[in-house]
Amino acid sequence: RVFGRNAAAVSAALRGAMAQLPVDINPRPPRRNSFEVSLVKEDGSTVELWSGIGKGPPRKLKFPEPETVVEALKSNFA
Repeated sequence: RVFGRNAAAVSAALRGAMAQLPVDINPRPPRRNSFEVSLVKEDGSTVELWSGIGKGPPRKLKFPEPETVVEALKSNFA
């Protein structure tokens, strides 16, 4: 549940920042107990915007603030 709630918050923030951006949640089966956000560019390359792997405890460190991911996204389009 906590993963889904955080994924929904991050995807809403990304859509708010760039309305034309398609957002997919778990297009492939996710790694267990991990939370990552990646940008797949038009050329097929992948840029990691945020990863919670290796963070925590506490568990809340495994999840980003939505604004942090939006800033990482914007820096990749600058």
